[in-house]
Amino acid sequence: MILVTGSAGFIGANFVLDWFARHDEAVVGLDKLTYAGNLENLASLKDDPRHIFVRGDIGDAELVTKLLKQYRPRAVINFAAESHVDRSIHGPEDFIQTNIVGTFHLLESVRAYWSGLADEEKTDFRFLHVSTDEVYGSLAKGDPAFSETHRYEPNSPYSASKAASDHLVRAYHHTYGLPVLTTNCSNNYGPYHFPEKLIPLMIVNALAGKPLPVYGDGQQIRDWLYVKDHCSAIRCVLEKGRLGEVYNVGGCNEKANLDIVHTVCALLDELRPRADGKPYREQIAFVADRPGHDRRYAIDARKIERELGWKPAETFETGIRKTVQWYLDNQGWVNNVQSGNYRQWVEKNYAGRD
Repeated sequence: MILVTGSAGFIGANFVLDWFARHDEAVVGLDKLTYAGNLENLASLKDDPRHIFVRGDIGDAELVTKLLKQYRPRAVINFAAESHVDRSIHGPEDFIQTNIVGTFHLLESVRAYWSGLADEEKTDFRFLHVSTDEVYGSLAKGDPAFSETHRYEPNSPYSASKAASDHLVRAYHHTYGLPVLTTNCSNNYGPYHFPEKLIPLMIVNALAGKPLPVYGDGQQIRDWLYVKDHCSAIRCVLEKGRLGEVYNVGGCNEKANLDIVHTVCALLDELRPRADGKPYREQIAFVADRPGHDRRYAIDARKIERELGWKPAETFETGIRKTVQWYLDNQGWVNNVQSGNYRQWVEKNYAGRD
């Protein structure tokens, strides 16, 4: 059995679904179910005896200790995090509490559990911490991509909180011998992505006839990773990764935000044309940039390919087509996640950016 924290979020839910498509090993999922945690992501597992879901916080030491003692997982995979840069700018405290304090409490609970295991179980146990390329800061256009030895230079409250959690995980390995692994991934996209992030926001707004807000000049560059490729990388690191090591996971797809929006618009023109026959590009609206917006991220994923034999299966062209089609086929899911709180937040974030 494995314990997956943040299991009802975008990447966590995709990981659990992908896990059961390939394994019969049981999963205990733990999620606080904040705005981005959605049990509907896991609806297909409702009656699956392999899946046990618990609502709770990684910072709740009593609960986590109880789960570890009861289910005795051979691994803990930590997806639990507040993860949206814009939200961290408006309210950084939640990011400090979940990403730093929560990770600390989780590590303490896991360390106590691991210390009490029999020697063979202790040797086989793993704690895999899922992080982000944003901890490395921003790159200029000609700079080499982020490697695992790149200096940490976080520029937002979100990335700073994730950087702190990475350092805690590293320290628990070097100080206590906890068998940890860390992955730093690039921008994920795919099914079940909460529609505050770029790609799902563009799809949802386009279909609703709303403006497609693009920050600044839209030339911020990211490396884009299809979420199912990310899931396969995590399984690979869990199985074969060297203890204490960091593995960067990327999609080999550096693209400017504006190019992403143009691609989404072109796919929607093909798959769900506007009633008036006009192109969705007409809805693009450039808005004031967010504070401290990093200009470029790029991942050097050669280490994970060299050491573990992993590389992404999807190109951006295949992955983005699957993603747009998923949103078109799952409008009920989209409507259900767009609660009043979500709408209020979108209005707050984009107010005054015309």
